[in-house]
Amino acid sequence: MVERLANSDDLDGLLDLYRHLHEVDDPLPEVETLQSVWAQFFEDGGPRCFLITDSSQIVASCVLSIIPNLTRGCRPYGLIENVVTRTEFRGRGLGRKVLSNALDFAQESNCYKVMLMTGRKDDRTLAFYESAGFSKDLKTAFIKRMQNANSTLS
Repeated sequence: MVERLANSDDLDGLLDLYRHLHEVDDPLPEVETLQSVWAQFFEDGGPRCFLITDSSQIVASCVLSIIPNLTRGCRPYGLIENVVTRTEFRGRGLGRKVLSNALDFAQESNCYKVMLMTGRKDDRTLAFYESAGFSKDLKTAFIKRMQNANSTLS
């Protein structure tokens, strides 16, 4: 297994992995839009996509965005999204490792906190995040879903 940051050649493999994240998702936009969004991952200050790969595919990943901040001594904060491990590779510590790599990067970036939200309610998922050092008791999250004219989801 190889731990690394995503590179520009990883888009198709990452999209394949994301099928293990959501059973149903919005359809992908046109190729030009998709490539434009993907290019933002490689700009200065863009999100970082942490991967674990085997010889043929991406098996785990998560995305960390570092957000500039004017409080807490101007220390940034991190937001983690899309933590996923390929179904047949779960239970091997790969999700924990990719999450740890993102947290190490956040620490190196002087983040004062890292936030992560999950829509999962099962005890196993919540215990996973708590064992990685996250607390569900420190803050309350509020989410407002925004309309998307192209969405098939509500």
